[in-house]
Amino acid sequence: MILEEILSVFLGLFTDYTLRYVALGSAILGITSGALGCFTVLRKQSLFGDAIAHAALPGIGFAYLFAGTKDSLLLMLGAAIFAWFGGIITLAITSTTRIKQDAALGITLSVFFGLGIVLLSYLQSIGGASQGGLDRFLFGQAAALIESDVINLGILAAFCFTILILFYKEFKITTFDSSFSQSLGFPIKYLNALLTSVIVVAVVIGLHTVGVVLMVSMLIAPAAAAKQWTVNLKKMVILSAIFGGLSGIIGSMISSTAEGMSTGPIIVITITIILGISFVFSPKQGYLFKYLRKQRKSQISLKNFKTISDKEKRNDGNF
Repeated sequence: MILEEILSVFLGLFTDYTLRYVALGSAILGITSGALGCFTVLRKQSLFGDAIAHAALPGIGFAYLFAGTKDSLLLMLGAAIFAWFGGIITLAITSTTRIKQDAALGITLSVFFGLGIVLLSYLQSIGGASQGGLDRFLFGQAAALIESDVINLGILAAFCFTILILFYKEFKITTFDSSFSQSLGFPIKYLNALLTSVIVVAVVIGLHTVGVVLMVSMLIAPAAAAKQWTVNLKKMVILSAIFGGLSGIIGSMISSTAEGMSTGPIIVITITIILGISFVFSPKQGYLFKYLRKQRKSQISLKNFKTISDKEKRNDGNF
């Protein structure tokens, strides 16, 4: 019975119009955010994506307020402008003042998110938020994805990967040793701004699917899971993209089995489970294998101690 239901859901990826595009859009989000999230995690800027995602919310409100339409492209453009602006402000605060990055991220997140909530409340009071469907951007509404949305997401994802491939070496060097890359003449500020711009595009992709609040999970969790399995950056990026894509597809399939089940939170729960499995079963850094190696070392030490003790006893007997 269970196998039949699983098979039915799997076949739905090819036969069900809605599920097909929801799963495809979610996979695009997971692959893109997973690959780019590696750089934010390795740079110890995990909350940077969270700040950018929250900064996108007022952009959606202003886009609807001035355009008066719920056209996805216009709303996404407004989100991208404000998200990019929030990211640049964060970089400017950390580079020109004594304020540390965590405080700068907190300032950006709270100010922009507060502004976004005020805008949504205002639009709701005049009936705009409900008519425009703006509330879905808080927690996402992947079930509303249609073919044109998926095509737009695919174009944005292709742009992200083009930039990532072209500037992979520069991003890699600046991520692991910023001072050394600066001594080589790399334009650090411009490269940081470029990476910020690409992350902004990934956030815009995620607004439809998981929303502003949960987007940070899609940037951090796949990369954190991949980091448990390898120390090679290229392998980590590939693994993170795979984990993100799988979570998008599996989350979409699970949410399709029950009416009214939100896809975004299910996707986040799925990638969290993958992260938990990685923490436990990773051969190099997993808790299980660490415990087994510790137990093995203890047994070897105990065996060596007994061997030495036996030798000492035999030596004492000879005397």
